[in-house]
Amino acid sequence: MLGLTVALTLAACAAPPAEVVAPTPPPPPPVAAPPVAIAPPPIVARAPVSLCGRGSVAPTPDGRLLNHFPYPGVSESVLLPAPPPLSDGGACRVHPAMLGDLNRLIAASNADPAVAGKLRSVSCHRGVALQAQTFCAGILSGRSMGFRDRAWASAPPGFSEHATGYVIDFGTTDRGGCPDADACFAATPVGKWLIANAARYGFEMSFPAGNQQQMKWEPWHWRWVGTSATAPGAASARAIFSQARKAFPARPGPE
Repeated sequence: MLGLTVALTLAACAAPPAEVVAPTPPPPPPVAAPPVAIAPPPIVARAPVSLCGRGSVAPTPDGRLLNHFPYPGVSESVLLPAPPPLSDGGACRVHPAMLGDLNRLIAASNADPAVAGKLRSVSCHRGVALQAQTFCAGILSGRSMGFRDRAWASAPPGFSEHATGYVIDFGTTDRGGCPDADACFAATPVGKWLIANAARYGFEMSFPAGNQQQMKWEPWHWRWVGTSATAPGAASARAIFSQARKAFPARPGPE
């Protein structure tokens, strides 16, 4: 018995020690990726624009020419006649997206005894060719001192909001001695009504008094952008005017 005990003891002592497993070291903390530098959008070089056969003008880096932003021309086939009393025998044609609000604006004006039946249009869509005639007429006649003087009151072709089909120059049948497209329009009953109400129907005054775009105050010139960003058709109109709206907010106007 003693021999068996001694043999077991010797065997236990001769057995290799149990392997000790070292603990797994924790993974190293993740290394944050270096920040990616976002390059500013490149400034696109724009060629000088020839105007009226009298010279050329280079746009500014933001694309403006003589303070006017460039605007795409809408296809004539898209336009529809404005509703009476603005249709002017079919001469006033507008983008169809604005017709709903325009009809509501006309109905509201006709419901106000102060301006009922007095609202009219002076100018609506103007293509590039007609805008060239409008702009250059002041240059070639000598009424303007030069391109910049003319651009204060009229956009060069390719840079007019009228080309989009979303703009109407309003007028009144009761002018009271005030000529069309004049600052005195703001003091007429129709001018006052538009300033107080047009924004409710998705219209905004592009060139308010004292605007930083350095344009003439045009209380007759209203562009349609919809009553809200989600109104039908408004997204497209707001995208077209986004540069102008961000840099030089219109007022009055919808949100």
